Amino acid sequence: MTDQLPTLQLADWRRRVFGLYAGVRQLSAHDPAAGHELWKSARDELFGGHPQSPLMPDDRAVFTGLTVAPYDPDWRFELEVRPADEPQKLTVDSSTDGRIRFSLLGTVRIPYLGTLDVWRLSQYAGGLFVPVKDKLAGAPGGTYGGGRYLLDTAKGADLGPGGGVDSLVIDFNFAYNPSCAYDPSWSCPLAQPGNTVREEIPVGERLAR
Repeated sequence: MTDQLPTLQLADWRRRVFGLYAGVRQLSAHDPAAGHELWKSARDELFGGHPQSPLMPDDRAVFTGLTVAPYDPDWRFELEVRPADEPQKLTVDSSTDGRIRFSLLGTVRIPYLGTLDVWRLSQYAGGLFVPVKDKLAGAPGGTYGGGRYLLDTAKGADLGPGGGVDSLVIDFNFAYNPSCAYDPSWSCPLAQPGNTVREEIPVGERLAR
């Protein structure tokens, strides 16, 4: 049973994340700020108390909550996914899931920022992946140097569709640091050039130091 426990704990973590984002989508349909409050409080609970928390033991002992900027509705968008001009592949080595393969699905155009690539997980069960790296990446009190995640639907981080079947909700208030930002033993897919913007994105999760 000891060997099985981490696997069962990870399954429980992902189950909770899927349930959390289902609640976020339901609330955000009418009140995105309320959905954001749910997201913040539930993630604080997971990071502080779940055995699969990415926090290191010393960090967990003094944890009082993730650093998240107040909700700003100007950073929520419903955007059409425009098909990619050319096929593009991405392969990332992961410490937990082996080699992760992505293909470029298309792009979304963010007002005043430019475009972000939307990646499709090419392996079993699929999923959408949208990271973002901005001017705050690696800065003191900023965000993880490799960028943050907006969507990772294979692991539950899914804000849902926009008004059309070919659109997505892209809400930068829900940008979060990947697990490798807290525990260096993790290896995470990072933002590529097509997911990098020059400007500062002041909302979403930050690092405490």
